[in-house]
Amino acid sequence: MFTRMWKFEIFPEKLRKIFNKREIQVLVLLLQFIVMVAGYRRKFSTSNKLIFFLWISYLLAGWVTTVSLSLISNSLRDVGAKERDAELVITSFWAPFFLVYLGGPDTITAYSLEDSMLWRRHSITLVSQVSVAIYVIIRAWSNKVLNFLTIPMLIPGIIKIVERIWVLRSGSSENFKASKLLSPDPGPSYARYMEEYNSKKEERFEVMSATLVEPQVVPRISFPVPANVKIPDARSLLCANTLFKTFKQLFSDLILSVQDIKNSQSFFCDVTHNLAFQVIEMELGFMYDVFYTKLIMFILEMGGVLRLISFSSIVIVFFLFVIIVDKDACLKDDITITYVLLDGAIIFETYSVLILLDSDWSMLWMSNRKNAMVNFLYKAVSSIPLVIAPNKRWSNTLGQYNLIRYCLKLELAKCGAMQRFLFHYELLEKHRYQESEDVSDNMKNLIFEQLLEKVKSVSDLKACKELCDCRGDPVLKNSKCLACVNKESVEVEFDQSILLWHIATNLCYHSDWNTSPDSVKVPNCEASNMLSDYMLYLLVMRPIMLPNGIAQIRFQDMRRGH
Repeated sequence: MFTRMWKFEIFPEKLRKIFNKREIQVLVLLLQFIVMVAGYRRKFSTSNKLIFFLWISYLLAGWVTTVSLSLISNSLRDVGAKERDAELVITSFWAPFFLVYLGGPDTITAYSLEDSMLWRRHSITLVSQVSVAIYVIIRAWSNKVLNFLTIPMLIPGIIKIVERIWVLRSGSSENFKASKLLSPDPGPSYARYMEEYNSKKEERFEVMSATLVEPQVVPRISFPVPANVKIPDARSLLCANTLFKTFKQLFSDLILSVQDIKNSQSFFCDVTHNLAFQVIEMELGFMYDVFYTKLIMFILEMGGVLRLISFSSIVIVFFLFVIIVDKDACLKDDITITYVLLDGAIIFETYSVLILLDSDWSMLWMSNRKNAMVNFLYKAVSSIPLVIAPNKRWSNTLGQYNLIRYCLKLELAKCGAMQRFLFHYELLEKHRYQESEDVSDNMKNLIFEQLLEKVKSVSDLKACKELCDCRGDPVLKNSKCLACVNKESVEVEFDQSILLWHIATNLCYHSDWNTSPDSVKVPNCEASNMLSDYMLYLLVMRPIMLPNGIAQIRFQDMRRGH
């Protein structure tokens, strides 16, 4: 199929023959390279092109690798002893390489959470491919040097398959939630409670039930002090890791205790907005690695040992192939393909190690240790080119979606027949009109100060619940510029409230611009307008991040009624 696909007359005959011979290997390496690099950059990039190419490559990479193993297996189906001593011996040597690539790079294990939910199905597929590779090795065995080299090469392939299955299983909602359940809490002693209650009653005391229930004592979170102050942002990393261990319960549909909430509030009330946002960036980065990458493996000691074994096996096989394998017994093209597979495996492993060394997990590990070896390791990591491992945690941008601009541009788009044809579907229309804006330091400070003010205004759990239910009542009471928004706008469903407040914010913003253009240059005014567009962006493009509702229906109705 691949041979027919690439036989186009526009390519020279010689080039077609070369590619037809190596098309599977070239395609596998190309897809793995895209998945590895794009999977890492997705963590801090919002580019739609990057996400699209990653999605296509992620789907094709596993399929093409599986096809490659199947082709090798089919080529050995009716092979005699004489043929086994020739070309197909080196072909069977390629099977373990496809297992290494099928295990996937460390930078991406799952494209979405649904992949982790289907970990059992993926496990069956991966295990079946291991069986195919072992069958190929046994079927082509003829006591040649290459046959013996397939054994150490099979080790990293199996390791990567096992790692991928383990990470997918750990990221599934059922297993992630089970691993985060706290130890059983028996609660207060009701036998002692009734005994004390009856005793007080007999003595004719006026007893309140609340005075007899023993409050649960939860230890406060202790934020550790970094042992190695030479590591940049060491304190932030330790604080982020401590809070990460607490708040990851929220990602498994569990709730936080009152003490956990108070501990986190006490931390954020004592830091600056820059430190607060930095800690949150690190927390979300840790959570991303848990669900979508293999970096979580290296928190465990066994993960580092497995990676050392895997990398060492590939390097050893490479040198043994160069030194002791008789190249004259094989075709020149087959030797070239083998070198390409070996070099590709080494490059991918090296890239993964560099990404790991420059990750927050490594910096967190080094922050807890202070010795000459750690200092040397940090200096070596610091010299890694930023092109290989960009030092970024997120895009530092906010998605923007403006209803008024969307409606106006949609009207202009109707002028051209070609535009009507290309952007007919709602999905393409939505992606066409989304934008992004950089988040300024003033924006971060404004958000932090507002949250800090709200936190300090609540004194108990009841007040905290009322604050969470508040959508804009104080603004309506204290501001005169929102006369166009009545009180009902905060009493309707959440998605409808977002649309109403988005329109009101735009009207106020442009009204101020027409009255006094200098007034909209005030940072808070620009920030409010940007946050309004961001809320609509969530409603239209990321509705899963908001409470359940009929957001898409309301948006379409409002757009059609403009």
